[in-house]
Amino acid sequence: MSRNVWTVIGVIVAVIIAWILVDVAFSVLWFIAKLAVVAVVAVIVFFVLRSLVRPRGTKSIER
Repeated sequence: MSRNVWTVIGVIVAVIIAWILVDVAFSVLWFIAKLAVVAVVAVIVFFVLRSLVRPRGTKSIER
């Protein structure tokens, strides 16, 4: 009987640990996805602002 109790407790602990690990993994993946979207939007905004600030007749200096 004692062996069955420890098996049930082990399963419950395993499920709790798995739940926490999956929650952390999804949080990290969501954070990385948000960072990627922010980076893309920042690049777009940068080029839009640069084109608005630059005088109309000038071209960028290429080196």
